[in-house]
Amino acid sequence: MASFLSLISAFMLSVVIFSGAVVARGDVLELGDADFDYLAAEHETMLVKFYAPWCGHCKKLAPDFETAASRLKGTVPLAKVDCTASPDTCGRFGVTGYPTLKIFRNGEDSSSYDGPRSADGIVHYMKKQAGPNSVTLRSEADVEAFVNHFDASVVGFFSGPDSAQLAEFLKAAGVMRDHFRFAHTINMTLGLKHGVDTESVLLFRPPRLSGKFEESVLRFTETITTHTLRRFIRDNIFGMCPHLTNENRDKLKGQDLLTAYYDLDYLRNPKGSNYWRNRVMKVGYQFASQGLSFAVANRRDFVDELEEEFGLGASDGGDLPFVTIRTQQGFKYTMREEFTRDGKSLERFLEDYFAGRLKRYIKSEPIPEKNKGPVKVVVAESFEEIVNDPEKDVLIEFYAPWCGHCKSLEPKYKELAEQLYSDPNIVIAKMDATANDVPQGFDVQGFPTIYFARADKKDQPKRYEVKSPKTVISILHKQTQTSHIPLLVIDQEEE
Repeated sequence: MASFLSLISAFMLSVVIFSGAVVARGDVLELGDADFDYLAAEHETMLVKFYAPWCGHCKKLAPDFETAASRLKGTVPLAKVDCTASPDTCGRFGVTGYPTLKIFRNGEDSSSYDGPRSADGIVHYMKKQAGPNSVTLRSEADVEAFVNHFDASVVGFFSGPDSAQLAEFLKAAGVMRDHFRFAHTINMTLGLKHGVDTESVLLFRPPRLSGKFEESVLRFTETITTHTLRRFIRDNIFGMCPHLTNENRDKLKGQDLLTAYYDLDYLRNPKGSNYWRNRVMKVGYQFASQGLSFAVANRRDFVDELEEEFGLGASDGGDLPFVTIRTQQGFKYTMREEFTRDGKSLERFLEDYFAGRLKRYIKSEPIPEKNKGPVKVVVAESFEEIVNDPEKDVLIEFYAPWCGHCKSLEPKYKELAEQLYSDPNIVIAKMDATANDVPQGFDVQGFPTIYFARADKKDQPKRYEVKSPKTVISILHKQTQTSHIPLLVIDQEEE
């Protein structure tokens, strides 16, 4: 009897667990080979994630994807396809890596999803995908409602439905709708208050960012094509000092950029948010022609980055802006002087920057007091002295303390260093790439990464692939200008 009750209890528990699993599946639709085509065709717009259950990146994305699906329910459906269970569907749409995200319209593959992969980013991006490529505006109230938005707006004013320029505008909107907001009207009188008297396209910057240092509305003056309109929007949409967010960061950070981080909140405190921005713009206006871009950002949105890249803790800095410059080459600078309300400290900082008087900020561990072991410890502050020593051939491993592959490599790497320790022209070194900035010319995307900097070719470091946690460095023969250090090959051992 007890055994029977135990079986019943186990069965009921499995039912509860199974029921919970069904509920926990959430709002992401599950599609496969048998039903993808007809279910996808039921939706005007759909975001589909193609994944594999064993994929680590897929597992990392899953919670954000589920959250976004719940928030977009009723607006844009989100679906997923397990490519290990539905290989035909994944093959038809050219899926070769995981996760792959694609946007479908009425069941047809429309475009790859290249937006953010956070829940907020997915929601923000996909809301732009819902509805038409360009919204039709019929009244002044429609125009005001459309342009009074958190993001910039592109609005076309045309003479009628048969306008050739309207057709080109709609074509361009279809291509660029993933990134910008488009609307149009065939009632020319709706543009009178903005000075529109002929067919025109206007770019409305977000109202919250309007100020006296730049125009809030810009007119496009060329003949409309996708190319010319894209260039106009790209060159003007952000203005002199945009609001840097996680959604637009990649577009803004491809340039030399000064950013002021502070307690910025345009939803709850727009006036206070613009207080410091206006001071950045007032000073930045004086240097606008010198190739440096400006932005403001909410410090809380970039806490991890500021700590990782500039050593700024969550409680550091107080209420005043923390100012950084990051160049396209990856050089970093921070304003050490307190940000003054008259902007004079920022002005001095920029004068020093353009005069070349600023010392670059380098994230670095302290230089070790004792460094006599066979494997030399390198930090960012000692990198130039040790690795770029023109008299030494240097092999350097970039590692992470938590990396299992690095730990597996360590005994072999130390063994190599001990064999070469007596040679004064050779240095075997390592650097914790999570605690130190990696210099330009050394591309470190994973761990361990190994480079060889030859004495006479410091500007051409050579990278060696590490293919397995079970690796062995084989010394084959000596081949450098001094014939001291071996040609190194990373061989993969049999598992």
